[in-house]
Amino acid sequence: MTTERLTQIPPLESGDRLTRAEFERRYHAMPALKKAELIEGVVYVASPLRAQAHGKPHGDVMGWLWTYKAVTPGIELYDNPTVRLDADNEPQPDAVLRLKEGGRSWISADDYIEGSPELIVEVAASSASYDLHDKLRVYRRNEIQEYIVWRTYSQQIDWFYLEAGEYRSLTANASGILCSQRFPGLWLAREALVSGNLSEVLRVLQAGIASPEHQAFINALDL
Repeated sequence: MTTERLTQIPPLESGDRLTRAEFERRYHAMPALKKAELIEGVVYVASPLRAQAHGKPHGDVMGWLWTYKAVTPGIELYDNPTVRLDADNEPQPDAVLRLKEGGRSWISADDYIEGSPELIVEVAASSASYDLHDKLRVYRRNEIQEYIVWRTYSQQIDWFYLEAGEYRSLTANASGILCSQRFPGLWLAREALVSGNLSEVLRVLQAGIASPEHQAFINALDL
């Protein structure tokens, strides 16, 4: 047996139980792999992503968040970043919104997000997805302040916020709008997003951006 075979790094496979260090070692050895996660010490390797079930809604969510980020200094938006949450959990969420300063996350020396960013978004196929079960428990335990899951098959959006260590479902206001508790002015016309009415999504978001709450948030960040 050659030395090359003895030192070959095994590929990541769903169901592997690994330490975070070993997970990262194998992930780095697979440059063609686009998405893999470590959740409660178990590896999940993503299947190829479908255009309508994942790619399109993912793009729409990123556009909504980017519009907010573009006019809100002091925050950062990330697309599919690896997040080192704790020793057993290294997810790769579809989107992350975090405070640049004063939050509970930071950028490591090797350019990963570490700690707990303020808001995470996942695009999921259904309620059976681990995004609404194992991941939800991990995000709650690590005190992710807000967590959004878009279930594309049933066309439902769940928005959770952390209160007293538990996730509560965010309730829409009298106009049917979901308003972030952590990022003032981040307003979502949920039904418009689900139906693909992006002009209405942007109209509602622009109203949130023009609100006094958003301006006060910017003033507080501009220290």
